[in-house]
Amino acid sequence: MSSGSPDKRRKMESALNQLKKLTVVVADTGDFNAIDEYKPQDATTNPSLILAAAKMPAYQHLVDQAIKYGIANGGTEEEQVANTMDKLFVSFGLEILKKVPGRVSTEVDARLSFDKGEMVTKALKLIALYEEAGISKERVLIKLSSTWEGIQAGKELEDKHGVHCNMTLLFSFAQAVACAEAKVTLISPFVGRILDWHKENTDRKSFEPHEDPGVISVTNIYNYYKKFGYSTVVMGASFRNTGEVKALAGCDLLTISPGLLAELSQDHSAVTAMLTVEKSKACDLKKIHLDEKTFRWQHNEDRMAVEKLSDGIRKFAADAIKLEAMIKSMRYRIQSGSPLCPDAQEKFQVPEEPPLPSAQTPGTNLLERLSSLR
Repeated sequence: MSSGSPDKRRKMESALNQLKKLTVVVADTGDFNAIDEYKPQDATTNPSLILAAAKMPAYQHLVDQAIKYGIANGGTEEEQVANTMDKLFVSFGLEILKKVPGRVSTEVDARLSFDKGEMVTKALKLIALYEEAGISKERVLIKLSSTWEGIQAGKELEDKHGVHCNMTLLFSFAQAVACAEAKVTLISPFVGRILDWHKENTDRKSFEPHEDPGVISVTNIYNYYKKFGYSTVVMGASFRNTGEVKALAGCDLLTISPGLLAELSQDHSAVTAMLTVEKSKACDLKKIHLDEKTFRWQHNEDRMAVEKLSDGIRKFAADAIKLEAMIKSMRYRIQSGSPLCPDAQEKFQVPEEPPLPSAQTPGTNLLERLSSLR
């Protein structure tokens, strides 16, 4: 007996399930429960998400283990904290890999964004920690800022070490072209942050999905990549609403926050492929080449991209500093033998940090807290 026409079956399906048939869905979170619920193929984290998750009692054991690892490896306080940070990022990645069949993205410290050599060194250390835990580098994407130095670090990691890279904080077409020419595995253009900039810096305060400047940016990049057969794949990131997500259905990958995954799972409207290789091949585009000076000039000509790249680096760096401060405080407690109380994370709030709802507040929606960080 037939279960109904294809149209009826589609209407019964959630937008999330329809999207998964067109695009690889990635969870943009450090929260394992959200990953369990929405069953994405991959997951990606960043310093802001790790900082938020590290304050939650449910993940306190991972923080404790990382701190003990840092202490056991000796060295100066700075070296111990650095080792703790690396271990913590990998520990979250390892837990995430238990929940997803694909890959996890782990980010290199944003403070290294203009130092190619240090980015390569840090990336290889993270990969070594994964391999010590029995995880092949094939299941890990190293996230690097899409500065010129970051792109060249990605090229070296891919070419010389077989390490797959995810280029993040990508806002300009110049960044996208340079990444493709470097033959990195994946790029993460930031849709929502582009929209934010246009709302803040133009008279236009609302956009339909097809007019959204972030959607248009990712569409142009996708079309260029497919038109000229680049191996680098596109993962749209940093979404502000489900309209943006659905407007990019068909993109290689989309990394989506738990809050928007929840909305998509309750949405039963039709989702169709907006991006296809066939459409891309028909686009009237010219191939370009960017050396360093041309890249820097073309990127510099895009005011939005310049401002959002520098702003993104600063924000990720600030959250890394907050996480270090938290680790230092907890490290002293562990070394002195004092037990960590269940609400320990409240003691490690940095005064300048905008207040987040407490992880222990009854009724607080964890998905909303994490979604607010993008």
